[in-house]
Amino acid sequence: MTVTIADIRAARRRIADGIIVSPCPESIPLSEITGARIVCKLDNFQRTGSFKERGARNALLRLTPAARQRGVIAASAGNHALGLAYHGKLLGIPVTVVMPDYAPLIKITTCQRLGATVVMHGRDFAEARAQADRIAAEHGSTYIHGFDAPDIIAGQGTMGLEILDQVRDVDAIVCPVGGGGLIAGLSLAVKSVRKKVRVIGVESTATENFSAALRAGRPVPRPRRATLADGLATLTVGSNAFEIARRHVDKVVHVGENWIALAILRMLELEKTVVEGAAATPLAAMMAGCLPELQGKKVVLVTCGGNIDPAVLSRVIEKGLVHDGRLTRFTVEISDRPGGLAALARVIAESGASIKDIEHDRAFSGPDVSAVLAVCTVETRDRAHIAALHRALKKNGFPLVRK
Repeated sequence: MTVTIADIRAARRRIADGIIVSPCPESIPLSEITGARIVCKLDNFQRTGSFKERGARNALLRLTPAARQRGVIAASAGNHALGLAYHGKLLGIPVTVVMPDYAPLIKITTCQRLGATVVMHGRDFAEARAQADRIAAEHGSTYIHGFDAPDIIAGQGTMGLEILDQVRDVDAIVCPVGGGGLIAGLSLAVKSVRKKVRVIGVESTATENFSAALRAGRPVPRPRRATLADGLATLTVGSNAFEIARRHVDKVVHVGENWIALAILRMLELEKTVVEGAAATPLAAMMAGCLPELQGKKVVLVTCGGNIDPAVLSRVIEKGLVHDGRLTRFTVEISDRPGGLAALARVIAESGASIKDIEHDRAFSGPDVSAVLAVCTVETRDRAHIAALHRALKKNGFPLVRK
């Protein structure tokens, strides 16, 4: 079954009373750090924190009365499950979701709080899907695919129409790519209305589902690898989504985990908004220099979700600070006699750095029993500041110890 612009327009009318028109503000600080005129489509402002509500509500409203009564089921790492749970509750439709073992805790607990039946099963999406199929066959519930069902793709495409209404002079839209449902619907909507607007996909280097499909000419399975962008880790792009997106997406780029972590940090610091890894990939691509042709252009970043586990966010912030040169660790040898640590602390302070933690390593400090290794974690301004600190340490008799 194909999806048309008429389907997307119908979906927009159908879901209008249950989905917010999310903000799409211009960002001065993000524009300054990327060199483009950046606008963020903040679909993390949806009730459950992601764009997935669009397709979920559209698919639920398309069910027959009998199917509504039997309920629906889906395999999902989180956001699709949340969208189904929330709108299923609003519409009185029972929802069961099968989540793989790696699903973020915040998405599991929120889904349960919204009233869905949550089944934890499988090491990856494929195993979760197989379990969902077994449950669907047993109970007669309708399986709703999270990124490849035509009604889902049409629902996600409504974001593209909103962007065109909100940003009349948009030159390009940069969108995350995992299973492909969002970029398929969005690119179809955008290219059907305004062909000159470029649609660019961004994948994590740990996923690359869409790129693998482009190389093979068809969707192919990819081994699952750990990534901050867990929403993109679908193992393969959807077949319907791929056929639509391959005709409308202009380019696909890839970003590494360090850039994703840094993008999450930048969104938190500069935009005061929390995003999950998948939603950070468009900004990551801009910051990493993957899209130099967009310099000076009006660019919409699809900020598709904000459901990141707080524990993960804490670690991501620290990793982002390290990548940014604002948190560093080094080891030096100091005297284990009175004044040794004070001398080191004085050099660090005079360099303008701030000590967060110092650990003494006596057991592995070498044959000199009067010396100790000091493992120091300090806050700095940037990488240039780290280099200046290292020079000051060496000048004052504290050369770095390579371990």
